[in-house]
Amino acid sequence: MKMLHVVNKSPFEKSSLSSCLRVAKNDSGILLIEDGVFGALQGTSVTDEIAGRSADFKIYVLGPDLAARGLSEKPIIDGIEIIDYEGFVDLAVEHGAVNSWL
Repeated sequence: MKMLHVVNKSPFEKSSLSSCLRVAKNDSGILLIEDGVFGALQGTSVTDEIAGRSADFKIYVLGPDLAARGLSEKPIIDGIEIIDYEGFVDLAVEHGAVNSWL
């Protein structure tokens, strides 16, 4: 069964995203929400780590959470797909299992 990993903590405050990238299986999806959206930005200390794993997983970021943090116009890492709330629901249904990283 495919799993959707949901990360809601900033990669600059918690290690949730790094841990997720380390243990997620290759057919997983990773969704960055809330403060986790900071991990989608280009030019940060985690860009290389995330970009290096983007071939292994499909990575998504929640657009409304980017907007809520004033990040909508900031460049995001190539290959990360911006989704809306409907897309979030679709991902949860498509993957069948959801794991939230706290």
